[in-house]
Amino acid sequence: MLLRSARIAVQFLTCFPIRFERPPLPREVGLSLLWYPAVGLLVGLLLWATALLLSRVSSPLVAAIVLAVWVSATGALHLDGFADTVDAWAGGRSDRERTLAIMKDPCSGPVAVAAVVCLLLLKFGALSALRGNGVSSGMHVACVYILPPVLARAAVPLLFAQTPYARAQGIGADLAQYQSRPGGRAVAASTGLSAIVVGGWSGLWATAVTAMAYLLLRRAFVRRLGGMTGDCAGAMIEVIEALTLVAGVLTVSA
Repeated sequence: MLLRSARIAVQFLTCFPIRFERPPLPREVGLSLLWYPAVGLLVGLLLWATALLLSRVSSPLVAAIVLAVWVSATGALHLDGFADTVDAWAGGRSDRERTLAIMKDPCSGPVAVAAVVCLLLLKFGALSALRGNGVSSGMHVACVYILPPVLARAAVPLLFAQTPYARAQGIGADLAQYQSRPGGRAVAASTGLSAIVVGGWSGLWATAVTAMAYLLLRRAFVRRLGGMTGDCAGAMIEVIEALTLVAGVLTVSA
């Protein structure tokens, strides 16, 4: 069941070609949360490998290609959640039901579009600055590429373990109902510890930024919705990725 749950996590979080002979069971879907950091590791390794393969190409172009691979690998799933959350927060006017209704609307308003553009520009700028240092290899630089997707996805099982699901139905309903809360907390803690051990100062700063962003975002979700949704989880992933990427670049540049 665990290996099947791992494949479910890969299928849900990425565009990698994963097929099943039978539909996943709810329990398997719930356990897939434990594999989210591992999926982040796959994405991070893909980004690092892309940067290494293009080490002789000019920095802005490499940054654009890495960012395109980043978005394509996830099918813009988390960007969609980020856009929906921003739209809902802007138009919800502090009203829970209105916020949930806007979040469910598939259309994106100008505020969401502007927020997505700013987020992508932030990632692009950080990737360009990283390449501008003239360093494309080494453990510290590898961590800058790998840790953001890993730590961002490690925050999701912790979010589900500590936060009520705000909808009766939805993509995250089975995740919330059939998750392993002790497992989610253990996965988040072990991922953060591993990031510090492997990444040194880069890992420490990235983990600290992740923890701070997690606490602030979770507080906002609970205050507005009394819980969280799948879109909230996607928004958290995008915000943590961007912030930890910037923190990593600043650490390497120092």
